Amino acid sequence: MNIRIKFRKYGCLKFIGHLDVMRYFQKAMRRAEIDICFSEGFSPHMIMSFAAPLGVGLTSEGEYVDIAVKESLSSKEAVQRLNAVMAEGIDVVSWRLLPDTSKNAMSIVAAADYEVRFREGYEPEDGWKDRFQEFLALSEIQILKETKRGHQEVDIRPWIYDCHLEGDVIIMQVSTGSVHNLKPELLMKSFGDWAGIEIPPFALLVHRKEIYADLGNEHKRKLVTLEALGEEIG
Repeated sequence: MNIRIKFRKYGCLKFIGHLDVMRYFQKAMRRAEIDICFSEGFSPHMIMSFAAPLGVGLTSEGEYVDIAVKESLSSKEAVQRLNAVMAEGIDVVSWRLLPDTSKNAMSIVAAADYEVRFREGYEPEDGWKDRFQEFLALSEIQILKETKRGHQEVDIRPWIYDCHLEGDVIIMQVSTGSVHNLKPELLMKSFGDWAGIEIPPFALLVHRKEIYADLGNEHKRKLVTLEALGEEIG
């Protein structure tokens, strides 16, 4: 049985990296006595796959990990068991059964929602919001991106699906995943370079709201949350 777990990451645990999060969940599975499946071979390991690794220092309320289990508890009991062994900073939100034909979360990630704000004392001078609106109105946003073959100039404008201001908070939905992966920090850096505004390292507070799969086609996107692709177990 394939299970998709949604979880939050916040507080001090935002400073632990992806490998530590993996180890954390492996220990949590044991402590919660989840009947998880192991790979075969000389070095068996838990069958576990995360959707999109979260950068160190970022918080989130929409992270996902897929696991395979021999037998499943009800969704309610599984969430309660896992949260009972979790430290403050990671909470399990949901436990969903996936269809047998479903692909793992990492392979289907297509987009993500973020909230971005400036840390207190790092806000640009007055007028940056108007400049930001002008920046978003550009038909092309060219950046120099580092690749395995060196540096390449790319247009990131098609990767910005939505971006707007709500007060002092920047709300954005951007392409995420293995095909095109636009990090909020890169988008904000490109704005700073264009506007001549210095955005120092660690000036931004980035919070991921949700991760999506794209069930549409080459002509039209149809974004669906990874959570919605599974069903509650009664």
